[in-house]
Amino acid sequence: MDAREQFLNYDNKLLKTFLTLFRKPEDVIGSYITGTRKKYVNVLSYFAIALTLSGFQLFILRKFFPESMDLNFITTNESQNITDIDWAFDYYSIFAFINLPMYALIGKLTFLGLKKFNYTEHLVITTYAIAQFSITNLFITTPAAMLGGNFFVIANIMNLLVMIYVAYIYKKLYPLTIGQIILRTLLFLAIIVVILILVGIVQFAFLYFSGDLEEMIRAEREKKAISYIASSIINWTS
Repeated sequence: MDAREQFLNYDNKLLKTFLTLFRKPEDVIGSYITGTRKKYVNVLSYFAIALTLSGFQLFILRKFFPESMDLNFITTNESQNITDIDWAFDYYSIFAFINLPMYALIGKLTFLGLKKFNYTEHLVITTYAIAQFSITNLFITTPAAMLGGNFFVIANIMNLLVMIYVAYIYKKLYPLTIGQIILRTLLFLAIIVVILILVGIVQFAFLYFSGDLEEMIRAEREKKAISYIASSIINWTS
């Protein structure tokens, strides 16, 4: 009886946390930061729940709806197939956990000059926000994928909404006007672009100095040559 009551209490706390993160996110996040930890599900547990549910979602879609996970729609070249990305799904939880410090750093840089929250507190904000959106995302992307939609297309559309949601959270946490939060959001996007450019430069340099870049170019040329020869033979024999 006690175990069931504890489970029901936790279940109610989970629902309360989920709903309040939409209505009053500053209450959930502020309570945790100020040390009130019993009112809502704590940030690590909430993130763990989100990862578990996301992992279950990926398992269902990969197992029963593999066509929804097709990435070949991004290329118009029929000779190019993008198929082997299972490793990214297998290590999804690790990637999600590793990305949190980077998101928190971007948040800290975005609101630099407003000294209300330190880096650790930005990490709490980011973790709650990502967990909340991951759980919400399940109720949208999963049914849409089951009904024939492409998981990646839907997920990219949802990524636009997550930026709006994060901006909403920071608007609740900081005394900013709508105009100020829009400017901070643009700064957030600019920082992401700079980081992506830097990562791209590092990756290019690594490929260049390791010799892998030349090998990739040669392999691409060979693939195009084989495709040309094959098409020529088909045309000659038809």
